Amino acid sequence: MRTHVHSVRLSVLVCLFAFFSLQTRSQSISTGDRKLELGLGLGPMFFVGDLGGSAGVGKTFIKDLDLPLTKFCKGLYITYSPVEFISIRVAANLGYLEGDDAEAPAKGGPEMDRLERNLHFKTKISEVYAAVEIYPTYFLEQYDGLKGKLRPYLLGGVGMFHFNPQVRDADGTWVKTHPLSLEGQGFAAYPDSKPYKLTQKNLLAGIGFKYYFSENFYSGFEILHRKLFTDYVDDVSHDRYIDPINFDQNLSAADALIARRIYYRGTYTFPTTRPYEEYAQRGDPKQNDAYFSSILRLGWRMGKSDARSKQLRCPVFY
Repeated sequence: MRTHVHSVRLSVLVCLFAFFSLQTRSQSISTGDRKLELGLGLGPMFFVGDLGGSAGVGKTFIKDLDLPLTKFCKGLYITYSPVEFISIRVAANLGYLEGDDAEAPAKGGPEMDRLERNLHFKTKISEVYAAVEIYPTYFLEQYDGLKGKLRPYLLGGVGMFHFNPQVRDADGTWVKTHPLSLEGQGFAAYPDSKPYKLTQKNLLAGIGFKYYFSENFYSGFEILHRKLFTDYVDDVSHDRYIDPINFDQNLSAADALIARRIYYRGTYTFPTTRPYEEYAQRGDPKQNDAYFSSILRLGWRMGKSDARSKQLRCPVFY
């Protein structure tokens, strides 16, 4: 009888040990391998704002792109996947934006006002952001492993970006416009025109997909839009030109001379020599600027490949 009791106890201990060993192994495989991804991105960055644009009334997003002025951006990113269908991304990008009224088509419509306004700008964009990637088709996948899979995803996040608009002067040099207050920012005569910060927050939303050439290497493509909280990426917002005498009263003599040369570049036919509000509109304060990118991505999943990771997941978590 005693021998039988010892045998039962031994069997129970062996089963418990095996069970907890399997659970521990399962958790290790599902949380320890290929959770980090490193990658880079390259592609065009597009400006949507007051300057330039296509025919007709100015629109937002794709309708108003100036493709000849498109500049490329580049970036690095790292992602962490707490679970296979959600990833947390931290990224840094460097790009350029540009707008030029002279690029608007002359078709005799509302775009002619922009042609006659004849303003332009360029700026470097430096940004960092954190975002969440969600893979909605993960639960429809039919086999383990990643090789040969196409995974679409949704992306949303928050970030910070830095800009510093410039305008080309008469001698061809590029002048930073922020210190010149071309729309009277901070001048007592224009209390509604407030100074703006060159570093600001943005919101990001996008879609994309990844294709896995192997368990650890993939390529992909995404479109990522930035919602901004400023209308001054191109240094143009207010719907009127200020009286240039305010440059003399608020800036140094050297800066006032530059500001007078570049604040108004119009080719309008005025009945007088000054761009009064009733004859010309400088900007549109009703809509903030925006920009977006279309990026080709290359990435690597760090760690060893283990196709069993999906098979051994603990059902209480998946």
